[in-house]
Amino acid sequence: MTSYATYSARAEMSELRRLKTLLPPELQSWVMVEATTEINPPLIRCEEIGRDEVEIQIDLAKWENLAIDQRNLVFWHEVARIQNDTIPREGWEMAALAIGLGGAVGELWVQDGLLLLLALALCGISGYRLWQKNNGERTLQEAIEADEKAIALATRFNYTLPNAYKSLGSALKTLIEQTPGRRQRKKYEARLQALRRSAAKAKAQMKAQKEGRTQS
Repeated sequence: MTSYATYSARAEMSELRRLKTLLPPELQSWVMVEATTEINPPLIRCEEIGRDEVEIQIDLAKWENLAIDQRNLVFWHEVARIQNDTIPREGWEMAALAIGLGGAVGELWVQDGLLLLLALALCGISGYRLWQKNNGERTLQEAIEADEKAIALATRFNYTLPNAYKSLGSALKTLIEQTPGRRQRKKYEARLQALRRSAAKAKAQMKAQKEGRTQS
């Protein structure tokens, strides 16, 4: 039992080191790759852990269900989100909303019109920011853009364009099959549809370029 646990720990450390090598050189000094310690965490996610530091956290138990090429593209999707600056942040909005609501109730009691307006304005701004963060269409579009960038990153690491699309597509199919939550599954399905359209467009462009070279 002890030897198996030791082997498992070594395998996990080896995988984390391998993933670290898949970071573009410009990110390696400030992006960490770690195993998550949460209970029932997502497969992979990014989190700011300091002013100039980001951590990619991975549930290695679920990670083992993916093939190596699938893992690589899912990992590069998160890297792309870091590059696109679309990592969800634990911001000031919830605290500001609570302060604003508390202030509004307090000012209603003491009937100070100016302070009431300021409290309501704080509620409005923080509420709008929270809505922006949780807007489904916006987050889906960000995910689709990260998929596109993940494909580009894969070609940077010597994948052919068809293989990059194939690997990410198969990863999304696996995630669809293994995701029980309907909402998250629908998001994966939408990403897969967008990826198929992008792959068809890229294939047509490659074909046109090939024909152009033949004719010249």
